[in-house]
Amino acid sequence: MSFLALEFVSTVRADRTGMTDLLSDVDGMTAWVREHAADLGADPGFTAHEELRHETLRLRQAVRALFARAVAPGPPSRADATGLPAFEESLALVNATALAAPTAPQLCWNGGPSLAAVATGADESARLRGRLATAAVEFLAGPGRESLRTCQAPRCVLYFVKEHPRQEWCSTACGNRARAARHYREHKK
Repeated sequence: MSFLALEFVSTVRADRTGMTDLLSDVDGMTAWVREHAADLGADPGFTAHEELRHETLRLRQAVRALFARAVAPGPPSRADATGLPAFEESLALVNATALAAPTAPQLCWNGGPSLAAVATGADESARLRGRLATAAVEFLAGPGRESLRTCQAPRCVLYFVKEHPRQEWCSTACGNRARAARHYREHKK
């Protein structure tokens, strides 16, 4: 199951060297958008520019603030637990961004009928951010929100959808890291 909103907030992650931001520069954003072009309705030859990157980072922080609210009373991601914008400001930004690039259902016929959502009347920047905001709105208003969790493994900063009742971490690697840290704490005395 793929959730564009989760992919978007997961552009901030931690690795062995510390925090990594896949959208830290124009080249990184260009690569990420091209990788997700089909979901975003973007041209496969898309090239980002600094203003779009800046506005996209602002939107990402707003979505992360909404995710933090959705997992409450659980803790937000450690990546931005203290640096998130206010909830009301975040909600307004996400809704305004989604509204700025409305979509309309269109019937496609590629070997048979299928439904596609086509952005109407907006430039490429607004359509891209609108699709990201819409993905966040759909995710947070949908059934996936109830299973949204923050990974509590050491150094992990990701949100994930809990797919199994016993799932505690976003990945096997995080589970292994958490168990190793717990073992170390219990046996270091």
